[in-house]
Amino acid sequence: MFNETMTEKAVDLLCRLIEVPRISREEKAAADLLQDYMQGELGLEVKREGNNLWSVQPNFDAEKQTLLLNAHIDTVKPVAGWQRDPFKATREGSRIYGLGANDDGASLVSLLHVFAALKEEKTQYNLVFLASAEEEVSGKGGIESVLPSIQEKVNSKLSNGKWIDFALVGEPTGMQPAIAEKGLMVLDVTAHGKAGHAARDEGDNAIYRAIEDIEWFRNYKWEKVSPLLGPVKMTVTIVNAGTQHNVIPDTCTFTVDVRSNECYTNREIFDEISRNVKSEVKARSFRLGSSSIDVAHPLVQRIIALGGKPFGSPTLSDQALMPFPSLKLGPGESKRSHSSDEFVEIDEIQQAIETYLELLK
Repeated sequence: MFNETMTEKAVDLLCRLIEVPRISREEKAAADLLQDYMQGELGLEVKREGNNLWSVQPNFDAEKQTLLLNAHIDTVKPVAGWQRDPFKATREGSRIYGLGANDDGASLVSLLHVFAALKEEKTQYNLVFLASAEEEVSGKGGIESVLPSIQEKVNSKLSNGKWIDFALVGEPTGMQPAIAEKGLMVLDVTAHGKAGHAARDEGDNAIYRAIEDIEWFRNYKWEKVSPLLGPVKMTVTIVNAGTQHNVIPDTCTFTVDVRSNECYTNREIFDEISRNVKSEVKARSFRLGSSSIDVAHPLVQRIIALGGKPFGSPTLSDQALMPFPSLKLGPGESKRSHSSDEFVEIDEIQQAIETYLELLK
């Protein structure tokens, strides 16, 4: 009965959140709603920075390790194929439709209510709950900006200098533990040639130069292959060149989406690419690296004992910006994320709450 009541409250909060647009970098109204709920309905002490909200277990003990429960507030923009209003929580049978229902509302409301249920209990570790912003765009105003503030608040109580030892990240994984995830690096590549008249045998076509390097990106095989994440994946996604039909283009630019495994850092991948292509290569960022955790970690072993099957996730999350061990575990399915008519099953939320409670107790 207790878990059913928690599920009802979680579902009600999810429906309320769906009807407050919370697209990345525009989460203020949703953060306001969530803050009021955490303080009023759940009686939590809430800290806020930007649109990030967090709460620390009241009986924090400096001698214990600290476990972070994290899920994100924001959503992507709705795609064109929606047959329902993406900003209206629509219940049909056992499903709740709405933008962010699956990614990441179900995890958010489940972890929040589990944290509230455990906050007064004498666990063997400290609990911190964080609802982060800007996850979908890996924004500077998201988890990266708030972790130092949490560290400052928590660290003031610590004698050993440690703060967060581990994070449980709520993302739609079908409640199976993702113990590794791929990183992301976006490359802007420019091939240089020489302009000339298309009717004459002159100039150096930058498009042809780019084609050679695009073929390299398409065919190159990385030596180290992860047993969980597979090989590094490189995909050319945007190409631009030329100004008019009769002018040989002197530049051709293209964009490459690189998904890294835990065998290489993004810098190592960038250096290998730079050695092999003739075009000019610039990385937008090196900060979103791959992450992984040893299957022998006690929390991973506990999930396995509860029937979990570890896997490697191809999608990026806030884990990429966490300087401590973490894993993903949450209700819903990744394939529903960012899709039209996104939904989550109410039973999935109830199962998540029950599993989180059993795991954390």
